[in-house]
Amino acid sequence: MLLLLGLICALSAQALADDLRESYVARLSTRDHFSSKGQRLDSAAAIIRQDRANFHLYNLRDDEDEPDSFFASKANRERLEKLLDQGSANKNAVNRIVNGTPLIKVMVYVDGAGRDYVTVKVISD
Repeated sequence: MLLLLGLICALSAQALADDLRESYVARLSTRDHFSSKGQRLDSAAAIIRQDRANFHLYNLRDDEDEPDSFFASKANRERLEKLLDQGSANKNAVNRIVNGTPLIKVMVYVDGAGRDYVTVKVISD
């Protein structure tokens, strides 16, 4: 009986675990730091969003940029700031994104309740 209860709890925890929906690597080049209207972007989320718009909409790609399907959607690109707020990027990573041209890894997760969120890690400068 105790073993069965443990198995049920383990399966329930597995069902509630967050799943990686998609991940990709991108170089945040100088052009990704400016909006389509030429305005300097000052938040990490806006820069990452512009990188994906450049990739999917304008076909402006850096050699290290990988494709993704999640941000091919304009609606998902528009949600990026909120998705990052619900996920994580440490302050050092945010600073490096805003003030440099790092190589990043973006991971899109879905939680046990079906909500998406994004985490970002800087791979290198």
